[in-house]
This record gives sequence, structure tokens and C-alpha cells, in this order.
Amino acid sequence: MIKFRRSLASLLSACLAIGVLPAALHGEDRAAVDSAAVPATRILDESAANRLLSNKGLTLQWIDWDHRGTATISRQSGVWKLHGRQAEANGPGLLALDGNITEIGADYFTFQGRISITDTPDTARICSAEKTWHFAITQNRRYYRLREFEWCDELTDYVDIYF
Repeated sequence: MIKFRRSLASLLSACLAIGVLPAALHGEDRAAVDSAAVPATRILDESAANRLLSNKGLTLQWIDWDHRGTATISRQSGVWKLHGRQAEANGPGLLALDGNITEIGADYFTFQGRISITDTPDTARICSAEKTWHFAITQNRRYYRLREFEWCDELTDYVDIYF
């Protein structure tokens, strides 16, 4: 069985290298592929990593500065995952972040995943993109701010994760 698993791992590595995955992977085998495909989060500054891990929520200025949403960080096989949500209290507005933190430095982190903003500041506004995003601390602020400000439709979106 161990020899089979090593052979399967070698086959999957080769498939990943050329961008092809077998269609019929299930259970443990699918989990092995998923964890092998995502490199571990690079932590260049331990205190910054702890600061991010113990964050105090997130905001999008169109929704609310005073009532923060949640930014949950989980760790799995060396990969730090970020799942964030802020919903408008009396309206349809929503901010959502889902993906992996790829690197954490002294005053920044990079995030590979999807950010979506819907129904704010205007009903029917939909902005959603999956890519590498950059968050940084600037001007001694107590939060990380998304550095891609006008990534959707020329409106400036301030997405902040507090510490």
C-alpha cells in the first residue's frame, strides 16, 4: 500500500507539472492533490503572522466603518487560509474574501483568492475577481489595507483588515 501511495504521488506530481489532473480522484487522493498543489505560506516575520492570526475583523467603507465583519485565518498543512465576510446590517451589501495567504512580511501579506463586493455602494454592483492581492500597513495605521484600490469599476474600494 505504501508503494502504491508513493506511485500515486509521483503520478499526481507529474500531472500537476503538465497541468493535467485525472478526473476520478476521490477522498484522501483528492486531498493529497489539493494540499500538494498549494505551496505552504511563507512567513518572513513571526510577529506579523501572529498579528494577522489574531486580527480584529475587516471592513469595506461602503458597508460600515464601525461594525466590522469577520476575517478568519485557519492553518492546514502549512497553508494559511483567509475567509472573510462583512454584510450590510440593513441592506444587501456584502464583502467576501476566500483564498490562501501566500506570504506574510513585517508590514504586508499577499493573498491568492477571490474578493467579491456585491450590492454596494449601489444595488446591482457586482465586483468579483480571483487573483493575487496585496495588503499592507501604511502610515502607522492599525490595519492592513488592500493595495488594489480601483480593481473593478473605477470606484475606490477600501478593504481593511484590523489588528
